[in-house]
Amino acid sequence: MTEAPNPIAIPTELEEKEESFFNTLRHLEYASLDTQKQTYLDYTGGNLYARSQVLKHQTLLLDNILGNPHSTNPTSRKSTELVEATRDKIISFFHAEDYIFVFTQNASAALKIVGESYPFNGTSTLMLLSDNHNSVNGIREYCNRKGGVTNYIPLQYEDLRINDDLLQKAIDETPKGNNLFGYPAQSNVSGIKHNLKWVAYAQSKGFDVLLDAAAFVPTSELDLRKVQPDFVSISFYKIFGYPTGIGGLFIKKSSFAKLTKPWFAGGTVTMVSVVAQNQFLAGGHERFEDGTLNYNNIPAVKIGLEYIESIGMDRITKRVRSLIQYLSSELKKLNHDNGRIIVKTFGTEKPENRGGNIVMNFFDVDGNTFPFEEIEMMANAKQISIRSGCFCNPGIDEINNCITNDEISKYFVSRDNGNYTDMTKYLGKMRGATRVSVGIATNKSDLDNFIALVASLKNKTASKSVALS
Repeated sequence: MTEAPNPIAIPTELEEKEESFFNTLRHLEYASLDTQKQTYLDYTGGNLYARSQVLKHQTLLLDNILGNPHSTNPTSRKSTELVEATRDKIISFFHAEDYIFVFTQNASAALKIVGESYPFNGTSTLMLLSDNHNSVNGIREYCNRKGGVTNYIPLQYEDLRINDDLLQKAIDETPKGNNLFGYPAQSNVSGIKHNLKWVAYAQSKGFDVLLDAAAFVPTSELDLRKVQPDFVSISFYKIFGYPTGIGGLFIKKSSFAKLTKPWFAGGTVTMVSVVAQNQFLAGGHERFEDGTLNYNNIPAVKIGLEYIESIGMDRITKRVRSLIQYLSSELKKLNHDNGRIIVKTFGTEKPENRGGNIVMNFFDVDGNTFPFEEIEMMANAKQISIRSGCFCNPGIDEINNCITNDEISKYFVSRDNGNYTDMTKYLGKMRGATRVSVGIATNKSDLDNFIALVASLKNKTASKSVALS
C-alpha cells in the first residue's frame, strides 16, 4: 500500500497578510540586507535599525541646536526637554509609572548601579540562576566582598528551564536579611523565557528582585504594572538597533531608598563642599545619572519606541515565534545517511516558552562535534551573520557541555590565569556553541540560507573533531 503523503500546510489569509506586511517592511526599512546580500541572524547580539529611525533622528538634529543639559540657557533647555520627553515615553511604553527611570550607557552599567549600591552585608544572600549574563554574575563580587554569600540555582538539563522545586526551597530557606534575587526574563543564550511569577514569590519571602530584561524586551511586552521587580535593566539597541550606547535602569519608587550610591559625580549632587568634604545627593533619577547624558542620541530612543509601537509588540512576538518554529522544525529534519543527527538544539521546544534565539551544536557523520569556530567560518564565507562562543553566560555553557563543578574548580585552582584554548585542552571538552537569533527584518529566505548551510554538513567529518563526552 502506498503511504499517504504528508499534508501540505496551506497558509491562512491572516498568515499571508502578515508575511506580506513584514516583506514590505523589510523592503522599505531594511533594504540594505538584500542589496548587500547579507543574511543577518544575530538579533540577540544587536538589533537592526530601520531607515526611517535614522532619517527622523537626523532631521531632529539638523532642525535643532542642542546644548549640554544642567543649565537654563536656550540650547540646554531644548536638550532637557527632549531628554525628559524620551524618559516619559519609556515610562509609558513599559507602563512604569511606579518606577524611576535612570539612563545608563548600557544594560551592564544599569546592573552595576544595583551591585555597587545595594546594601549587601555579612548576612546577605545573592541568589542567581545558573542562567545569567556575566553582567549579572559580576554582582556577586560586591556581595562576597561585603561578607555575603552567592547561591546559584541550577537549571533543568532537559529543557534549560527553572527547577521550580529547587528554587522555591532555596528562597524559602534563605534567612531574612538584605537578600537580592537576580535572574533573566529571557536567557540571552537559549532564548528560554523564565517564569516571571518568581518576582512576586521571592518578594513575598523578603527578597528584593533584579530582573535582567535586556534579551526579553526586543520581542516581548514587559508590563511593569503586572510584574513589579525592584530593579529592571534594559538596553535599547537590542530592541530597535539605533542608537547604541544607551541603556537604562528602572528602580521601583518604593525600593529607591534601598540603594546607597557609593560616590558622587557631576550632575548627581545638589550641593558639594571641598572645605567641609560633604555633599547632598540629588534625588530621583539625577542621583544615578553620572556626568553629562548622551543628550544628542537619547531623543532617538523615543523615535525607536514609536517605531516599535507602529508595528506592535504583539505582532513582533507572533512573527518571531513563527520564524523560530519554522527554523526548529526544519533543523530537526536534517540527519546523516547513517541516521546520526547533524544538529542538536538546547532548551525547551515549546514556542510559547522561548524568544527569538536558539543555541545549538553540530555533529559529523561519526558523532563528533564540529567546533563552533568551523561553523562560524563557513557562515562568514556565505555572508551569514551568526554568533558563536559562550555568549557571556558561562552557566548555560557549563550545563550544555556537561562540565562538572569538580572539573571547573580544579581548573581554576591549578593556575593564576587562563583562556578558552587552555581550558578546553585541560578539560578535554568543548566550550561554547552556535546561536542563531531572528528579529523584525528576518524572512524565510534568511532561515533557508542557514538551513542550507547546516545541510551541507551531511555525511562530513569535522576537520578538528572533538569527541562527544
